[in-house]
Amino acid sequence: MISHLKGAIIAENERYIVLDVRGVGYKIYVTTETRKQAGKTAETSLWTHLAVRENALDLYGFLEQTELQFFELLTTVSGIGPKTALGIMNIAPIESILTAVAKNDAGYLTKTTGVGNKNAQKIVLELKGKLNGFTFESAEVSSEGADALDALQALGYSLKESRDALGKVGETAKTPSEKVREALKILGK
Repeated sequence: MISHLKGAIIAENERYIVLDVRGVGYKIYVTTETRKQAGKTAETSLWTHLAVRENALDLYGFLEQTELQFFELLTTVSGIGPKTALGIMNIAPIESILTAVAKNDAGYLTKTTGVGNKNAQKIVLELKGKLNGFTFESAEVSSEGADALDALQALGYSLKESRDALGKVGETAKTPSEKVREALKILGK
């Protein structure tokens, strides 16, 4: 139904933004990273998913189509609704979640509110077969790279800043701590 919106952010809180599209304000639930990145530009363009329930119509927005595709893939897991899927995407970059699924690391997903061990195992089991052909710009991130990315985000850097800095880190940095140290030097400039 509503698959894309473009406009200016007129209000926001930690869970959603209100996007003014030609005089109509759309309340769109977003991840923290999307909210931070969208707030940096005068006009924001979001790919959206409309979740229809008996008593609500909720919009979920993403900066990239691949994020939307992954969100929709998560909602195909039985017992995982849109809010839980967004919560999962809020804990880590998609690359890290894909790595956790590929390595059968259900414990990684239990960091999310509302995702217990049983649901995390169900997500890993159900997504493992569905990830074939799922394309994402750097889905082949190693666990060391994912750990370094998580560490930089924990230090307050945005996902984009962290990715860019880690992309510039040389091949000599092998361990996550070495990667973080080198990335911090790059970010400090």
